[in-house]
Amino acid sequence: MHLYRSHTCAELNKDHVDEKVRLSGWVHRIRDHGGLLFIDLRDHYGMTQCVIDPDSDAFELAEKVRSEYVVRVDGEVKARSAETVNKDLSTGEVEIYIREMEVLGAAKELPMPVFGEQEYPEDIRLKYRFLDLRRERIHNNIVMRSKIISHLRSTMVDQGFMEYQTPILTASSPEGARDFLVPSRLHPGKFYALPQAPQQFKQLLMISGFDRYFQIAPCFRDEDARADRSPGEFYQLDIEMSFVEQEDVFQAIEPVLRGVFEEFGEGKPVTQEFPRIPYAESMRKYGNDKPDLRNPIEMQDVTAHFDGSGFGIFANQIANDPKVEVWAIPAPTGGSRAFCDRMNKWAQHEGQPGLGYIFFRDGEGAGPVAKNIGPERTAAIRDQLGLKDGDAVFFVCGLPSKFVSFAGAARTRAGQELDLIDKDRFELCWIVDFPMFEWDEDEKKVDFSHNPFSMPQGGLEALENQDPLTINAYQYDIVCNGFELSSGAIRNHRPEIMKKAFDIAGYDEAVLYDKFGGMLRAMEYGAPPHGGIAPGIDRIVMLLCGEENLREVTAFPMNQQAEDLLMDAPSDVSARQLRELHIRLNLPKE
Repeated sequence: MHLYRSHTCAELNKDHVDEKVRLSGWVHRIRDHGGLLFIDLRDHYGMTQCVIDPDSDAFELAEKVRSEYVVRVDGEVKARSAETVNKDLSTGEVEIYIREMEVLGAAKELPMPVFGEQEYPEDIRLKYRFLDLRRERIHNNIVMRSKIISHLRSTMVDQGFMEYQTPILTASSPEGARDFLVPSRLHPGKFYALPQAPQQFKQLLMISGFDRYFQIAPCFRDEDARADRSPGEFYQLDIEMSFVEQEDVFQAIEPVLRGVFEEFGEGKPVTQEFPRIPYAESMRKYGNDKPDLRNPIEMQDVTAHFDGSGFGIFANQIANDPKVEVWAIPAPTGGSRAFCDRMNKWAQHEGQPGLGYIFFRDGEGAGPVAKNIGPERTAAIRDQLGLKDGDAVFFVCGLPSKFVSFAGAARTRAGQELDLIDKDRFELCWIVDFPMFEWDEDEKKVDFSHNPFSMPQGGLEALENQDPLTINAYQYDIVCNGFELSSGAIRNHRPEIMKKAFDIAGYDEAVLYDKFGGMLRAMEYGAPPHGGIAPGIDRIVMLLCGEENLREVTAFPMNQQAEDLLMDAPSDVSARQLRELHIRLNLPKE
């Protein structure tokens, strides 16, 4: 018999009754039933109930073991009585009568229990992550992550893509986030950077003559943590294709993402044909560029109904500035004063003066707004939005660029409060036609809004003749249930367009060659049209596991302060190491 086990803790069933077996695993739980000890033994695969009585030579040892001891047990498989069968376990029809036991690894008193799914403070969970990972839910999440990555990898290969690795130590580049810098010992005063993404390398692979690339790529960005964004590092399904247009990328990627959500989504409906929503339309309808399409609320412009109306708060703003608009946020089933007041209080808590509203009952609109604009305008708003008795509508007024994010948050809040969001489905869509440039208010200049390597719609002619802030790019995001899974683009493969685009963003040619010289030189030697995308692995797994925080699907995450409490990183280094790197610390005063 094998030194440690003849079977795993998930294998045994009635077919094994009366067999002598050996199991090894962790003591999950111990129960004392009047002299009989019941030990739930757990390994990676599952759980088996073991029983030991005082007649066993191992009973004295069994009385000493505690939760999370690692033990080996030998014994016979016995069938459980009908009334004690545990249908929740794959091994629930049998139990092991222990004849021998060996402690393979003792456990100190636990700082947090593994049994059960109680909530514990983040610092305890991350410091003792090896215990946290033994808990059933998070252990299953990490197993699910592995299966999802394996599925994605095999699907990509089936689609004709080939996996290539790209460097981890590379050059710093202005790609939107802060780089993690690595000092060079051999080149004093110079630094490598960890890649924010394999962006330039995957494009260089296309220029090198490879056609369909993918990689499960680690990416590093020195950014603050959020629930849907890990600090420090994350993984993405990095993809690039040659001789393609935007629609070719969509057709290649939709089956991959649809397939992974169908495979691991436990039967929940998945979007079959991903809608294409222009960025400007998404902002107007949903208040952001990552809409949760499970929420049926769509905002509309109702400025005309308030222009010249008796509701002076809005009418005066409209009269004084032609750029002012009024947007309506419908709230189906929200037609009660109590709900409207709750939304109004929420808006004030968000730093807003409030939310104007109308609610409908007995065929009429009610509330201060309805009284001020009159029944005809109220009816016109109701008809435009398709509202009925029992519904409500909220209003925001001002410059859309100033209120759009608040309007989007109000849409989300109303959908959540009214339980309008169907949580048992995966709704995916493409957001397309992103602006190529945006105005940087801090720097008082035009800058790239998304990806500096994207092809502008209209090419060089647009760059030379259009207002930069009116130029769209062949850039696109894919969104699922309100989470951005990925950004992508058809790339700029022509050096003269790249030079002009960077010139508009304030980078002269010398800076361009300094920062992106390898890419620019490559384009000068024949570059194919190409494009790609990079869906985030962590977010896909998070959605499929039904979690709301990436920490729950990452084996060894950092905390919100970008600290690894388990390995105590970042940590101090020795003076000798600093000397070798020609670094002298200049720490801020406490």
